[in-house]
Amino acid sequence: MALLSGKRLLVTGVLKDSSIAFHVARLAQQEGATVVLSSFGRTMKITQAIARRLPETAPVVELDVTDTSHLEALPGLLREQLGEDAALDGLVHSIGFAPQGAFDFLAAPWEDVATALHVSAYSLKSLSVACRELLHPGSSVVGLTFDASFAWPVYDWMGVAKAAFESTARYLARDLGPEGVRVNLVSAGPVRTTAAGSIPGFSQFEDTWEQRAPLGWDVGDPEPTARAVCALLSDWFPATTGEIVHVDGGVHAMGA
Repeated sequence: MALLSGKRLLVTGVLKDSSIAFHVARLAQQEGATVVLSSFGRTMKITQAIARRLPETAPVVELDVTDTSHLEALPGLLREQLGEDAALDGLVHSIGFAPQGAFDFLAAPWEDVATALHVSAYSLKSLSVACRELLHPGSSVVGLTFDASFAWPVYDWMGVAKAAFESTARYLARDLGPEGVRVNLVSAGPVRTTAAGSIPGFSQFEDTWEQRAPLGWDVGDPEPTARAVCALLSDWFPATTGEIVHVDGGVHAMGA
């Protein structure tokens, strides 16, 4: 039996076929899952086009995680795609955004910081709660992070947002655990994605990561991270929640 046979999954954040989320969706389908994607606004057409590059074209539902009306409508949209009585076995949070001003730590205005926190951290809670009525014992929520244990060059308020994101996951694990829902994160090394491209100076990570990683690191290969996400979506981690799995070539464990 395939790893995700019969699973029904919502995967957010598919913008390009180079994105981690795209490869999660691809691998999940190859492992037997039914996948629904989300997008919104001007990116809807882009995501719909990218969805046709999957092994099976996936439906795309509209979702802006900062829009309460979108969150309220989400369960109904998922039922339209999965069936009225369908449950949701897995939810992948691959959403992050910060205005350019948030990448100047000392000068960033609150408005830019608030946007980064809302989209990149609070949305994990709002999305999980929006899907709560469809989740069931055995369901898995998996988010993508970039290790917030350190102050990284250029990352600034996005790094703070990731720290909040990681804390949010732990509190969600606490509150959804009694319902049998697991919440875990995958901390990926730098991968050339749309989100990475919006970070000024991101090449600083690319230039040094492979040198520091005991296993080496390929910034152009999102598949190792996608495999970890799919593993956490599966039934093979039934007693793991509140965890951060590092897929970074081992950099997190190394000293200076």
